[in-house]
Amino acid sequence: MKKMLSVVALAAASALALSACASGTSSSPTAAGSATSSAPQNITLWLAGSDTPDALRDYLKTTYNAKTGGTLTIEEQSWGDLVTKLTTALPDANNTPDVVEVGNTQSPTFTNVGAFSDISDMYTELGGDKLLPSFVEVGKVDGKNYTLPYYFGSRYMFCRKDIWKAAGVEVPTTLDAFNTAVKTITAKNPKNIKDFSGFFLGGQDWRNGISWIFANGGDLAKVDNGTWTSTLSDPNSIKGLTQLQDLYQSASHAPKTMTDQSVYLYLNNSDVLTGTDNSKTKTSLSAATVMAPGWAHWSIGDLVKKDGKEVREWNDDTFGVFALPGNDGKPAPVFAGGSNIGISAASKNQEGARELLKIIFSAEYQQMLGKNGLGPANSDYTSSLGDDQFAQALIASASNSKLTPAAPGWATVEASGKLEEFFQKVAEGGDVTALAKEYDDILTPMLNQK
Repeated sequence: MKKMLSVVALAAASALALSACASGTSSSPTAAGSATSSAPQNITLWLAGSDTPDALRDYLKTTYNAKTGGTLTIEEQSWGDLVTKLTTALPDANNTPDVVEVGNTQSPTFTNVGAFSDISDMYTELGGDKLLPSFVEVGKVDGKNYTLPYYFGSRYMFCRKDIWKAAGVEVPTTLDAFNTAVKTITAKNPKNIKDFSGFFLGGQDWRNGISWIFANGGDLAKVDNGTWTSTLSDPNSIKGLTQLQDLYQSASHAPKTMTDQSVYLYLNNSDVLTGTDNSKTKTSLSAATVMAPGWAHWSIGDLVKKDGKEVREWNDDTFGVFALPGNDGKPAPVFAGGSNIGISAASKNQEGARELLKIIFSAEYQQMLGKNGLGPANSDYTSSLGDDQFAQALIASASNSKLTPAAPGWATVEASGKLEEFFQKVAEGGDVTALAKEYDDILTPMLNQK
């Protein structure tokens, strides 16, 4: 997902581990320094990025005050420097946020070094087995729960229906049919656009590319007796990578050095669009299909003026969505985006923090998440997402989604840039089998770093 680890992830793990050892912090609900009185506790919640709308933030603050008499302060942190800030703040009892949102792929980095409190005793009360299993797993260490899912946002396909129709290609029901369809669209190029892609996929875009590994029964890594091994060279992984290389060569003209950043822009006709960082990004229609998180649909559409501002307006005649199909009658496994949430082990306000978690995992708040397009952590409330095409695609794609390995060194892997390097070499036409073996040897030691 959009949740990318920074290059300081290794430093984060080391710093937190040293701090935990030095302070002797307990991970129990009554950790040293936590409040034991019934006096109202003023607490701080760090939210990552702007995905949680203001209305939900206001609800949390108002409800927390009404329930406890305390004040909830919400501070937004950017995804780009979240790991850096957590590295400094989490071990510091005087400055740590009490409750923290982290990306699901970031969770193992911090849970494995004791940064979060043990909330296993709350697991059932907060949703238990109704919570997203893969997100729960990356928040566990030695069978204990330290972070739990906050929301999910899965990846699915956005397409130009008009171009698919002009190419005489229908929405596919199998992965093989999808691969054939996007190659056909590229070859036909019905609008005669230079460097047109039936499927726009950057060469370094491993977050979307791993779907082909997963769909063919492969994986990024496996664990045996606590030791992790990279599995890019597994025969099933090789099959998926070979299919992916064919798409890079025959369906995509995206730069081989490109990641998954803002690929949805290339479906739009206009060549100027306000980006998510409020900068002007020059793009033009050059793709019939992209793969992106569900929230990308807000940036796709015809450019229109409303109240004097240029905005994107979705047009059902031009644009469409569908879940990437697998070859087993189910949606293909895709990388699950989203967040986890946990309590800082160094927080002096453990009681207040636990009360906030109860509010976040309440039926009312879970449904508020869904109504705002964020997949609720509790499966009982997925219906709150609605039944429009975006909700249907999100639910379908999430139903078979996967996370990256919950290895203690996964932060090291992401920070190293080796996955981007590997996928780029595959996209450039390198020997898939030889490359997979080479990078398995590189990644395996990283996976086991703590």
